Amino acid sequence: FLKDYLENGGVVVNEEEVVKMKQEASNTVHADDDDIVKRIKELLENYVKPAVEMDGGAIQFKSYNEGVVNLMLQGSCSGCPSSMITLKAGIEGMMKRMIPEVKEVVAEAE
Repeated sequence: FLKDYLENGGVVVNEEEVVKMKQEASNTVHADDDDIVKRIKELLENYVKPAVEMDGGAIQFKSYNEGVVNLMLQGSCSGCPSSMITLKAGIEGMMKRMIPEVKEVVAEAE
């Protein structure tokens, strides 16, 4: 069944959805991002992401609203017991110091 489906050009991955998901959860700075979001994404890319990746994890910006930064922890970070300590003591502390508008950092489920 699957073999026939694939051989006849059946869609396995909807590329439009993949692009949409990447745009929604991206640390890439876009021209239409406001100043605070740009600063958050730059901090994530330059300071947080390299450290998290060294431990086999990944972190993605999801949203910023009224002082609250929503991030998605992926890879080894998603199941790591110390990920909340890293999130609160490390990432949240750094963001509050470097971006005073940030009041809290929370993790969304993957």
